[in-house]
Amino acid sequence: MRLLPPPGSARVLTIGTLVKTVGRGLWLVASALFLTRSVGLSAAEVGAGLTVSALVGVLASTPTGYLADRVGPRGTQIGALIVAGGLTAALVTVRSFPAFLLIGAATALADAADRGARGALIAGAVPSDQRVRTRAYLRATTNVGISLGAVLAGFAIAADTRAAYVGLVLTAAVASLVAAAVFTRLPVVPPVVAPAHGPRLVALRDRPFLAFTVLDGLLSMHFGLLNIALPLWIAGHTRAPAWVISGVTLVNTVTVVLFQVRAARGTENLTGAARASRRAGVAIAVACVLFAASGGLPTAAAVALLAAGALSHVVGELWHSAAGWGISFGLAPDDAHGQYQGAYSMGYELGKMLAPVVVTTLAIGWGVPGWLVLGGLFLLLGVLVPPVVRWAVSTRESHPAARPVAV
Repeated sequence: MRLLPPPGSARVLTIGTLVKTVGRGLWLVASALFLTRSVGLSAAEVGAGLTVSALVGVLASTPTGYLADRVGPRGTQIGALIVAGGLTAALVTVRSFPAFLLIGAATALADAADRGARGALIAGAVPSDQRVRTRAYLRATTNVGISLGAVLAGFAIAADTRAAYVGLVLTAAVASLVAAAVFTRLPVVPPVVAPAHGPRLVALRDRPFLAFTVLDGLLSMHFGLLNIALPLWIAGHTRAPAWVISGVTLVNTVTVVLFQVRAARGTENLTGAARASRRAGVAIAVACVLFAASGGLPTAAAVALLAAGALSHVVGELWHSAAGWGISFGLAPDDAHGQYQGAYSMGYELGKMLAPVVVTTLAIGWGVPGWLVLGGLFLLLGVLVPPVVRWAVSTRESHPAARPVAV
C-alpha cells in the first residue's frame, strides 16, 4: 500500500501531521508524570485541569471553526500551531495549579482552532472526491506519529529527571512549530465572506447535523474501550496475561496504519458513509460481546476472545472514522466548512469527556451485563445515523448534498 498520498496538498498535510503528532505522542505519554513528578501537582489537580481544558475545547470548537472560514484556514492553522507551540514551551515555567489551568485552557483554544481549520483546509485545498481519502491518510499518519512520540517519551520516563521532562516538553513544542512551517507550503485557501443576513454560527442551528454530531460523538466513546476499560478488564477480570494489554493496542495501531485508507473507500458520499456508520455500530457491539465472554475463561480461550474482540473493535473504528468524515464533509455548506468541521469535532470531544465515566461504570463496575449494555448502546447509535442523515438531506434542497439518497 502507498504510505503517502500523491504529491500535492494532501502530501503536505500528511507530512505536517506526522511532525505534529510526534510531539503529541511525547506529551500524551509523559504529561501525567511531568505534571506530578516534576511540577509537583497532585493527580486530582491534573485530572481537574485536563477536564476543564477539554470543556474549553468543546465550547470553542464551532466559534474557532467560524474564525477559520472568515480569516482563512491556512493562516488559522499555522497561527494555532505557533500559539500551541509557545504554550507548550511555557509549561516548563508552571509551578502551580492556577498556572497549569490557564495554560491548559489557552492550549485547548489553540487546539480547537487547529481542528476546525484543518477540516476547512482539506475542503479548500483538496478535490471534493479526495477529502475523505485525505482524512484517512491523516489518521493513519497520526497513529504513526503518536507511536513514534510514545517511544521517544520512554527515554524521558526512564531517566525520570527534571531535565529529561523539560527536554521532552520543549521537543513537543518544537514539533508544533516545525509542523506550522511545513503547512506554509500549502496553497492559500481564501476566506469566505460572511453572509450579509442571518445567523453567523449556522452549524449550531442545523438540528439534523447537530443530531448526527451527538450520535457520532457518543459512538466515539468506543475509543475508551481500548484505552481505559479493556486494560482494567484484562488485569482484573480475566486470566489473560498482562502482555495482552500491549498486544491489543499494537494490533489496533498497526491495523489503523495499514487499512484506514482502504476502509474509507465508498464513504465519499452520504449513502456509503451512513452505511459505514451502521456497520461500525455492529462491529463494536460484537467486540463488546467478545470482551464480556473472555471473563473467567481459561487463559487460552480468554486470549483468543480478546484478540477476536480487538479485531472486531478496530474494524468498527475504521468504519466509524471514515463515516464521520464523509458525513461531516457531505452535509457542510461550501461557505461554512470550518465551523461545520469544528462542530463535528465537538462531538468527538464530548465523547472523550464522557467515555471514562461511562465505560468504567458499565464494563468494570457492572461486569458482563455492563459490557452487553455498552454493546447495545453502540449498536443503537450506529443504527440511528442513517435516518438522521436522511433527515439532514431532506432539509438541504439547495445544497449539493441534498440529492436523494437511500441509506
